[in-house]
Amino acid sequence: MLARLFQLYLLAQLLDIRGQVSAARPASYAQWAADSAIARGQSTGLDSGGNPKVIYDDGEFQLGLHQLFEKTGNQKYYNHLLKASNTIVSANGSLPSSYKYERTNQVKWKTAADMFRRQLDLQPRTGQGQFWHKQVYVNQGWLDGIYMGDVFYAQYTKAFQSSNSSAWVDIEKQFKLIYDNTLQTAGSEHYLGLLYHGYDYSHTAVWASPDRGHSPEVWDRALGWYMMSLVDVLEFIPASSETYATILKILGTLAPRFRDAADSESGVWWLVMTQPGRSGNYFESSGSAMFVYSLLKGVRLGYIKDSDGTIVTTAMKAYEYMTSHWVSEKSDGTMDWLNTVEVGSLSGNGTFEYYISVNKKVNDLKGIAAFVLASLEYELLK
Repeated sequence: MLARLFQLYLLAQLLDIRGQVSAARPASYAQWAADSAIARGQSTGLDSGGNPKVIYDDGEFQLGLHQLFEKTGNQKYYNHLLKASNTIVSANGSLPSSYKYERTNQVKWKTAADMFRRQLDLQPRTGQGQFWHKQVYVNQGWLDGIYMGDVFYAQYTKAFQSSNSSAWVDIEKQFKLIYDNTLQTAGSEHYLGLLYHGYDYSHTAVWASPDRGHSPEVWDRALGWYMMSLVDVLEFIPASSETYATILKILGTLAPRFRDAADSESGVWWLVMTQPGRSGNYFESSGSAMFVYSLLKGVRLGYIKDSDGTIVTTAMKAYEYMTSHWVSEKSDGTMDWLNTVEVGSLSGNGTFEYYISVNKKVNDLKGIAAFVLASLEYELLK
């Protein structure tokens, strides 16, 4: 699927360079986390082997850098974002790896974005029209993939094809199909009213349920990607459209269920949300940060109704747990971010035992980026 990275590539050329501000340790957690990741050399547009690569968590982090630059005017955030973007996109707009492209006379960012948009036309779909998560995951839709592809799809459509009604209908379809095929049904075991990690339209995966082919557990980070995509995509969709109404309704349905699923003592969320308190399960930091970001942003922009304030209260409680338990100050003045699960996949059996067996990684960018975004929303609220 497409990387969220190119949302920022489209924005990079439009930003004005502003004055440099103090390099002293910042007062905000958002700046501290971002500065620490930059100091460690994270999110450079290179993979672990030093090769240029489009990586979705780079895009997530660069969204935070863009927002920090807008907030602070600190040029280092813009410079880091632009340097990573230039690592990926060459002067003529070409991209690394096996992506195919055509050279045009357009500026390179548009050229690269056009290439990614063409990939959507080539991406295989299920019989219902859902994009496969990847070509190797035949007939499978995963919550993760909505963030990786469809937010870009919406931004590109707004920027270059705003009257393309079929594109808006297709974007709505992507969000709704994954929702309808993964939503827990009332009375199901460990019911939270939330979404399973993914589904197999063909019902042939070892983990596929007999009814809709969904996976057996609710994994927190998959839901985090989906929640972030809901609050981010609404900024690009015409507010008068049916697509907007559909996504707004999904968000309004899920938000109070996330509030209710938070652990009553800590305020954060379990790795496997369908198995709270089970031996081996634990509070996971990336999904929790994604939920805080999504809930606070959704309320701030009026997408989520919170008349009694309980959704904001829940998100604030979770954020305060995050800063007191998952932020670790280092002797060099940077911070470590703890308790992020490294990966979650449906390439295996999708069981509880699988999810808890995956290693936790200090300073995993998926968690750091989510914490930057959550911190920005928290600081706006405060």
